[in-house]
Amino acid sequence: MIISVASGKGGTGKTTIATSLAAVLGSRAQLLDCDVEEPNCHILMKPVLQRCESITVPVPIVDTDKCTLCGKCGEVCRFSAIVVIGDQVLTFPEMCHGCGGCTLLCPEGAIQEGSRELGVRESGFAGPVEFVHGRLRIGEAMSPPLIRAVKEKIDPNKIAILDAPPGASCPVINTVTGSDFIILVTEPTPFGLHDLSIAVEAVSHLAIPLGVILNRSDVGDQEVQRFCAQRSIPLLAEIPHDRQIADGYARGNLLVVSAPQYIKLFLEIFTKITEMIDGSTSNLKEAIS
Repeated sequence: MIISVASGKGGTGKTTIATSLAAVLGSRAQLLDCDVEEPNCHILMKPVLQRCESITVPVPIVDTDKCTLCGKCGEVCRFSAIVVIGDQVLTFPEMCHGCGGCTLLCPEGAIQEGSRELGVRESGFAGPVEFVHGRLRIGEAMSPPLIRAVKEKIDPNKIAILDAPPGASCPVINTVTGSDFIILVTEPTPFGLHDLSIAVEAVSHLAIPLGVILNRSDVGDQEVQRFCAQRSIPLLAEIPHDRQIADGYARGNLLVVSAPQYIKLFLEIFTKITEMIDGSTSNLKEAIS
């Protein structure tokens, strides 16, 4: 089972939810922090990292002695990472997405693949929970390949909890694609509702079951509840603005450690998700038959 935890905006408590859910599931769970631009699950989980791997993307290296300046490479590159200008072939490694099209289509075999480091993938254990995260290289703008490298470590025999980046752009879609369920975490504010609606619109095209967790549910209005009811989106849980949780978070502690009375709530959330996934699978089988 793969459960992605996402949010339309930052600061809603997405990482708090992802880490707490992984913690209550214990050895059955695997937590993967896919927010590679600013990973922070490790602050709460405090894992012992046992392995660090450099993640690279292929980039073109041109042999000017073989190149005939035909321009085929520039024609196939959708990102203008390689172009022929006058009597020169110019490459822009930071813009290259590593598709290999220029290497395959070069009629003279003048292009070979080099590599450019995107960042690192680190893995280990936080108690019984297997832990993986990616750290994007400072100054690097392209995170999806590193996110995919983190997802390569998903263990099909465990319940994988994916902490997605905030927002609803390409990094989020790369994270949640292939998930069995998406948890969207939001807050009862106009900003929270606005960005939740964008996130729902973005992931709805993936046809993945989803539900909403409303964090700090007692500090705003009821518009998020109305939105979920109108869209028939399950409201998985409402977590109040609890001083005990805030104090623990400020000290780098898990929600379910600083406020253990919420352990039961997270187990109930997981039960609801399991039932919704099973129901969705049954409906799909009926539709196919």
